Amino acid sequence: MAARFLFLALLALASSHAIASDPSQLQDFCVADLKSDGVLVNGFVCKDPKLAKAEDFFFSGLDKPRDTGNKLGSNVTQVNVNQIPGLNTLGISLARLDFAPYGVNPPHIHPRGTEILTVLEGTLHVGFVTSNNPNNQLFTKVLNKGDVFVFPQGLIHFQFNYGKTNAVAIAGLSSQNPGVITIANAVFGAKPPISDYVLAKAFQLDKKTVDWLQAQFWMDNNN
Repeated sequence: MAARFLFLALLALASSHAIASDPSQLQDFCVADLKSDGVLVNGFVCKDPKLAKAEDFFFSGLDKPRDTGNKLGSNVTQVNVNQIPGLNTLGISLARLDFAPYGVNPPHIHPRGTEILTVLEGTLHVGFVTSNNPNNQLFTKVLNKGDVFVFPQGLIHFQFNYGKTNAVAIAGLSSQNPGVITIANAVFGAKPPISDYVLAKAFQLDKKTVDWLQAQFWMDNNN
């Protein structure tokens, strides 16, 4: 009985790992049919392979810096399945991050992907925070050109350019569509808004401060 229980427990654990990431491809490729209507799947419906073309696997313009003249001083160029349909089911994507001096990519999470980032130009102060157990520990590092840092899936993380020159980084992500949840935007910019009483209690602030925060414009630097 004990051996059978152990086998079932191991089988359940293996199964949970097997479905914990993007679905694996069962053919050479599954180009996303981004115009498919009325069909709901976990990901995108495949285009007929006979209709696939080189453009389905191509993106141009990642060499061009993006406008960082905004309140955050940063801009993220996403290259995921929405830009390259051929990434569908392949479990990978990337992004270019541009920073003005003192620009920040604010605390956020990727609910469906781990991120690995390398600095191409400038210097970035980066970090992530662990879950409540163990104790919301902060891991930080100053990255210079050529340095690499990993942000585990689902953990709050940030990047900040505290230098006097622009900074550029490239990030790889372990999902065709890792998603982005910017903490401040989600909490104070939710539509409809989260109860100001709930937020005042949660953040130990007075209600007027919460109302002021909810009235602000919470911009999205991910395009």
